Amino acid sequence: MTPEALMGGFTAPPQHSSRAFRAALTALSRPGTIVTVEGGHGPAPLSPAAAILALTLLDGTTPVHLAGGHDAPALRDWLAFHTGAPVVGAEGAAFAIGTWAALQPIPRFAIGTAEYPDRAATLIIEMPALTATGPRLSGPGIDGTAQLSLPEAAAFRANRALFPLGFDCFLTCGSHLAGLPRSTIVEDI
Repeated sequence: MTPEALMGGFTAPPQHSSRAFRAALTALSRPGTIVTVEGGHGPAPLSPAAAILALTLLDGTTPVHLAGGHDAPALRDWLAFHTGAPVVGAEGAAFAIGTWAALQPIPRFAIGTAEYPDRAATLIIEMPALTATGPRLSGPGIDGTAQLSLPEAAAFRANRALFPLGFDCFLTCGSHLAGLPRSTIVEDI
């Protein structure tokens, strides 16, 4: 086990975990809304927001895939120590963490089944920037329209076409996160 595995986590677990869970719910229920989170961190290259999502949403029964540079011994050990989440290949993952490029090809992640659409993967996409600019978003949870800096629009339009199947996403950058559920309609401006 690496020394980084013992570092990080929540600084005040009861308060920070409940605030983080509320922030995650807000982000997914209001697509395009950028939420700031605080109180936890993990080893590089994990952003504080992605670390907080991992601490909040992962446990020993939640298989996670680490893509690209995120598949590092320090991060594997940190996840094992703080969440107990098993690291798996993309096909068996309930969650996947990485940059958009590292997560490709996206169709390898579970999209659920007609009987169990909830068995889809949730992607935590590490972004270089996260702003309220870019493709237009509409649908459930959005009053009118919103905008969000997505890594591309086509993949999210294709994902919406699969609804009620498809993957859900959190986009993270620094201490900021936004949610993009499969029900969101994505249009180029």
